[in-house]
Amino acid sequence: MNEAKTGLVRISLDAMGGDHGPSVVIPGAARALERHPDARFVVFGREAEINAELEKFPALKDKCTVHHSDVAISMNDKPSQALRAGRYKSSMWMAIDAVKKGEADVCVSAGNTGALMVMARFCLKMMQGMDRPALAGLWPTAKGESVVLDLGASIGAEAENLVDMAIMGSAMARIIFDVERPTVGLLNVGVEEIKGVEQVKEAGRILRESNLPNLDYKGFVEGDDIGKGTTDVVVTEGFSGNIALKTAEGTAKQIGEYLREAIGRSLLAKIGYVFARGAFKALRHKMDPRRSNGGVFLGLDGIVVKSHGGTDALGFANAIDVAYDMVKYELLAKISKALAERGEWVLPGASSSMVEASGAAKSPEALVNGTER
Repeated sequence: MNEAKTGLVRISLDAMGGDHGPSVVIPGAARALERHPDARFVVFGREAEINAELEKFPALKDKCTVHHSDVAISMNDKPSQALRAGRYKSSMWMAIDAVKKGEADVCVSAGNTGALMVMARFCLKMMQGMDRPALAGLWPTAKGESVVLDLGASIGAEAENLVDMAIMGSAMARIIFDVERPTVGLLNVGVEEIKGVEQVKEAGRILRESNLPNLDYKGFVEGDDIGKGTTDVVVTEGFSGNIALKTAEGTAKQIGEYLREAIGRSLLAKIGYVFARGAFKALRHKMDPRRSNGGVFLGLDGIVVKSHGGTDALGFANAIDVAYDMVKYELLAKISKALAERGEWVLPGASSSMVEASGAAKSPEALVNGTER
């Protein structure tokens, strides 16, 4: 069982992030405070707009401090543009920097994903032994939920990066699902060991032979296994992970449109809907993306949670819930311990070019260029 850390949980909020800014961030924080009375908030953004929203939530106003920033990162800014325009002075940077300075335990932003990742990388740096972050999110499944990573923080991955992601994802799953050894699968084009690119096959070999104490490696999984909930954690590199995510989101919307069209097609269908309303309500609740809102950038020397930019107060509150749990149940400590236990693996046949490729994202130029997509 997870043991909760004692004391207050200090959460920094980028109030200007996302499509709606303070009008969603502040009500979302108020909802989260009802569930977590020991939370305290440090809010960054345009003070007048933030205070106007806080007047509606007296309980929250007493539990937060506001820091003014005139600079807001646009959802359309390229990461390089955001870094140049917003370093040190934007609400996003200041919210991240509060974690670095020890003024907050975790940062939550609904802002531009690429900008958030680059700023977090520049400001917080990476954990020792890590050379790239991964974005991990919760994925609704037939069995409940799974942790899936990387959902787009980095493009491409060597075997050692995939192994690191498996370790970090399992640490997150231990907190969320409260299991001692989460099951882990590597996303591949087939379950057979001979299939897939060399990096995936090599990562599978390392995980299989290492028998790590904090995760239970189950082998390769295919795309349909994500929705089935075959494993607690699904690991892939960011290119395929982001495609899988957008495909699933599009498919869910498509099914919803089909259902609405079918229900409105005839009087009999409408009558049938009346009798099946409870079932449709349960389905809508299960597929509600707000329930799974909140992706965690893993591998950073600090905790940053990304909320969907278009979410509402309920969705943002759920992202804060994720942030709260990552602090309360000591995500960074769990990852550090698991990375220390993994030992050092030497990849057979690994060339200097492979090592250089796996560490390419260490340079600021490579990091910014790699996220301009």
